[in-house]
Amino acid sequence: MSEPLRIAIAGLGTVGAGIVKIVQQHGALLAARAGRSVEIVAISARSRTKDRGVDLAAYAWEDDPVALARRDDVDLLIEVMGGEDGPAKACVETALQNGKHVVTANKAMLAIHGQEMAIQAERAGVALRYEAAVAGGIPIVKALTEGLAANGITRVMGVMNGTCNYILTVMEETGASYNDVLKDAQDLGYAEADPAADVGGFDAAHKLSLLAATAFGAQVRFDNVVIEGIERITLADIENAADMGYRIKLLGVARMAQDGLEQRMQPCLVPAASPLGQLEGVSNMVVVEGDHVGQTVYQGPGAGEGPTASAVMADVVDIARGLVMPVFGQPADTLARPNASSAGSDARYYLRFSLSDQPGVLAELASILGRHDVSINRMRQYDHDGQAAPLVIVTHATGRPALDLALAEISALSACLAAPVALRIES
Repeated sequence: MSEPLRIAIAGLGTVGAGIVKIVQQHGALLAARAGRSVEIVAISARSRTKDRGVDLAAYAWEDDPVALARRDDVDLLIEVMGGEDGPAKACVETALQNGKHVVTANKAMLAIHGQEMAIQAERAGVALRYEAAVAGGIPIVKALTEGLAANGITRVMGVMNGTCNYILTVMEETGASYNDVLKDAQDLGYAEADPAADVGGFDAAHKLSLLAATAFGAQVRFDNVVIEGIERITLADIENAADMGYRIKLLGVARMAQDGLEQRMQPCLVPAASPLGQLEGVSNMVVVEGDHVGQTVYQGPGAGEGPTASAVMADVVDIARGLVMPVFGQPADTLARPNASSAGSDARYYLRFSLSDQPGVLAELASILGRHDVSINRMRQYDHDGQAAPLVIVTHATGRPALDLALAEISALSACLAAPVALRIES
């Protein structure tokens, strides 16, 4: 393999510029580790004139990323434009059709189109790699497909969105409200002007669907992920959790249940002393449980120029070495198409209610929970202003379908002043 690996980059934002920096700074190191040189030959982005802090003069320019993907002098396309459809999808599909390897950081695209793209890549005999699409600089895809290949995976879970982890961490540390900390995160560049994808859980749910497919030999089923964001988490919830020895995290969990694949991305209480409970700021963490290895933990920066570009180049080096493997760890035509688990696993739940202060309300609430076989482990009523009475209940382990029926009935009570908050307690 003495011939250089010729790469093209579609997208020159933060990550694309970071890739150029790595190739320019570490060309000799990459060649030594890959067994051949890695050379950028062409690039594409929206603007030719924008200053990106790197010298691009030596590279051919294409205004159209699809034309970039067709070039005869390109062996591998790096796609870091983003977007589940449009130019990103078009240039990746064109590259695969033309027998070129692809490395992408595009979680949304793969979460929606991953199965058909995997089939296309494997039929063409080329690699489609996506380490940078999941948890930034953490090499979790490589861990699942290589380091843990001898294990049947029993559960994957983790904190996969640094913005949400930052918001929840700062709320706890400072006592500031969700809205105030969100604005701070936007000012610092941790959250977008429109933060819905992050705080709504969708960004992290894309990542979870890719990890679940890789861990459980399944087709990507983003449409089956149960998604709940952190928008309704209050400082009171964080304080109540801390009183019980927990912290609140936007937690993704995937496991294969008897009735299908369980995939959840939602705020959960986790033990404060656990690795997930101790995770601070914008970091990500993924926990993988295998039947032979037990529990393994992976932590690191989940986004940013350096970590994401590093993950992209790790895939590039593997391809330069000649490693071409199935996209999701096993041939795409062998991946199962599992149903979504309708019940999920039982768990304890933290419940918060806002009730009117009148006789008989607590008894009626307890009666409704009991009729749905939701057993109360402990209950605490907090001081109130004589009108809205805050109430916190922790249940014994119960199924979410039964709990949802009970909460719907409670929500319909005239004494229920706001929609109840239900947070799973994850061990």
